[in-house]
Amino acid sequence: MTNALITIESLTKVYVMGEIEVPALRGIDMEIERGEFLAIMGPSGSGKSTLMNIIGCLDRPTDGRYLLDGEDVSKMDRVALAEVRNRQIGFVFQSFNLLPRTTALKNVMLPMLYNRHRKMTAAERQARARELLEQVGLGDRMHHTQQELSGGQRQRVAIARALVNDPALILADEPTGNLDTASGQEIMALLNDLHQRGATIVMITHEPEIAAHTERTIHLRDGLIETVAHNGHGRPAPVVAAALAEERVV
Repeated sequence: MTNALITIESLTKVYVMGEIEVPALRGIDMEIERGEFLAIMGPSGSGKSTLMNIIGCLDRPTDGRYLLDGEDVSKMDRVALAEVRNRQIGFVFQSFNLLPRTTALKNVMLPMLYNRHRKMTAAERQARARELLEQVGLGDRMHHTQQELSGGQRQRVAIARALVNDPALILADEPTGNLDTASGQEIMALLNDLHQRGATIVMITHEPEIAAHTERTIHLRDGLIETVAHNGHGRPAPVVAAALAEERVV
């Protein structure tokens, strides 16, 4: 029995610009296991951003199949894709994407307002957001706005927000790209900790030293997988992932 959270088969994406067709993905086949920490790299024009957008249900492929947690999302319309994004995927962006005049606590609470599959009271949403901000080391900064936080602290808020709906997948797009070296290392330590606790993380990066934190690095070129590198990091023990699942149920 497969343990794949993501299965991608013969995935293509072609952009039409007037009379010109520009292929961004030329037939991608890959699987990402539950609990895996994976990096995707490639030069400009390799297709990594297109692949990220499809994995994140922000775009649809031209052809091929994409199964997320056993659900074929390849041909879903925009409304259905938005539901899958909110329910199944937590996003961490290079530019943080926080509401600027809103506190860290309210930024983290926001995705719960749109989760129709998990009804919570305002008090429950606030308690959940507080719990996650404590987990990422921002218990004393939760009432501060974006302007009052450092870059590393902003990214910690973004990670807490990504986790708030218990997503099946964390999708991190250049999560250290706007950070200094020390802050970037802190964010990678936090992502590594989440991975060790059982989270599935797909990270887009252009930095080899950042990709080296993951279990596998997939290199794209010209819309195809060029190489797959195994980085020597072991998978967390199943009992750890099971313990995390129990924590979420409680």
